[in-house]
Amino acid sequence: MGEVFTAFLKLGCTSFGGPVAHLGYFRQEFVERRKWLDDRAYADLVALCNFLPGPASSQVGIALGISRAGLAGGLAAWLGFTLPSAVALVLFAYGLPAFGARGAGWLHGLKIAAVAVVAQAVWTMWRTLCPDRERASFAAAATLLALAFPGALGQLGAIAAGGLAGSWLLEPASTHAAPESSFPVGKRAAAAAWTLFFALLLLLPVAARLLPLPALQIFDSFYRSGALVFGGGHVVLPLLRSEVVPPGWVSDDAFLAGYGAAQAVPGPLFTFSAYLGAVMRFGPGGAEGGALALAAIFLPAFLLVTGALPYWSELRARPAMQRALAGINAAVVGILLAALYDPVISTSVTTKADAGIALAAFGMLAFWKLSPLVAVAFCALAGALAAMAGIP
Repeated sequence: MGEVFTAFLKLGCTSFGGPVAHLGYFRQEFVERRKWLDDRAYADLVALCNFLPGPASSQVGIALGISRAGLAGGLAAWLGFTLPSAVALVLFAYGLPAFGARGAGWLHGLKIAAVAVVAQAVWTMWRTLCPDRERASFAAAATLLALAFPGALGQLGAIAAGGLAGSWLLEPASTHAAPESSFPVGKRAAAAAWTLFFALLLLLPVAARLLPLPALQIFDSFYRSGALVFGGGHVVLPLLRSEVVPPGWVSDDAFLAGYGAAQAVPGPLFTFSAYLGAVMRFGPGGAEGGALALAAIFLPAFLLVTGALPYWSELRARPAMQRALAGINAAVVGILLAALYDPVISTSVTTKADAGIALAAFGMLAFWKLSPLVAVAFCALAGALAAMAGIP
């Protein structure tokens, strides 16, 4: 466990660039350097975690930890990879009130950074996940559905419709035969993990309604967000916003400023939940609220990986599952496109200067391939300068 924790702690402090970059760091560290597994086995883990809902890079890390030191190793891998960015974002939440008055332009710049980051994510995901007219149509329909029915209901409906339509209309993806990988997880433990996953997903909303305790309501909201996100990373943005902004737990400005700040830290983007829990005007707040939200949003990832490892070879060979996943992936691109319009652009780009800053930051990410850290720093500085100069 110590070896797993220290290896992932180093990666949690240095892994900038988002989920795709994280997978590259993992391969370099655990396939090439430490030789915990070979390329085929690693590719199979990546395929599994892209197949499941949740944060793909964190799930690959959990699976690698399980392969090395059992379930406790999976927990150690998650802690090491997650803690650095979670701590940084909680500290940012504590500093937000102090910067609120003097740093209004800087904070607005962070909101503009979210525009560039989400736009680049939509652009990249569209090219990868919607390469033909069928899947492009799925994405367009999901966009319209998410805009017509804002909130979790429209998003979940779009995902369900994408899966059903994909299972009927799309071709199954071609996949290589899965190698025999050894994971110290038995089928009994896997069944227990799946049972707990679905039990919490179904019972937490009931419990939160019957027992209106703030901590229980927060845990329910963040657990559902972590359990129902296909595509990971940026796709969690609309689900989380629908959970915390409409009830007044977090303001739209604080939400988008924190999302922009989350691009400047290493590690998984899901640690944005720690910031939300800490800045929340509902429930425990502070470090306690951050820890609660963080544990809730990542718990589904741990349960899903644990439950899927013993069955992955059989599951991925089913054509119906492959077709459904292709439809779901196209639908989540549409959901993210809807979120790019509302709330990201509609609440962040209010002047010509804002549009220029967002366009420049998008160019840095999409064409110059610069680190998100550079784009976020640029937006924060440009936002502060535009505010001081009074540029419209």
